[in-house]
Amino acid sequence: MLNSSFKIETPKSLANRIAERLREAITGGEFALGAMIPEETLASSFGVSRTPVREALGQLQLQGLVVIRPQRGSYVFEPSADDIAAICEFRCVLEPRAAELSYAHDREGTVTTLQAAIAEMEAARSTRDAVRYGRADTHLHEAFFNHCGNPYMQAAYATAATKIAAMRTYLSAPTDVLHNDGFQQHSQLLALFSAGDMAGFERLMRHHVTGTRDNYVRSLHNLKAAKGEITAK
Repeated sequence: MLNSSFKIETPKSLANRIAERLREAITGGEFALGAMIPEETLASSFGVSRTPVREALGQLQLQGLVVIRPQRGSYVFEPSADDIAAICEFRCVLEPRAAELSYAHDREGTVTTLQAAIAEMEAARSTRDAVRYGRADTHLHEAFFNHCGNPYMQAAYATAATKIAAMRTYLSAPTDVLHNDGFQQHSQLLALFSAGDMAGFERLMRHHVTGTRDNYVRSLHNLKAAKGEITAK
């Protein structure tokens, strides 16, 4: 049996640190959906060789945030309508159950996190800051998984979490920060959760995610039309 002398502290690799920064850039709206990610420019900006940049991009490809095309380069992912539908169906199944578990496991902590997210969303709306709003939106939805006490549920959500966060930033937050419907639904979700009305919560969450799906698809269509890839309707 190995003893504690085999334990070592390993700092994050350069590639991991670069991957974290690029993940923040993608989910924070610094790259457009489908945009090329220039390896040479990034390497120069980070002050490193292209090798750790390529390793970082490989990590992000595994998370679905980056698409690497041989002989062409690396690009920020761009979801299809089918991809959006599949992710939202995944959320409709997982999020209501995570909320039930978080209510049973840590109701007070979950409510506190939800209230902070709502307050941050309200502040973002007052300044029309879509990126800030999207981050607060992400924190609200992730609260159910962070407080559910089930590592397998958390791991399942993590497979799509960064992609979901990026789609919020690009496809829904710019609209949500200007209109009241999405914000009101989030506030209602908080009220239903606080009251322990899980049936009402699930109904509203499914309605909310379905509306989000339609908003994503519409926004994606408009972005493609703006780039001349399709004819606007």
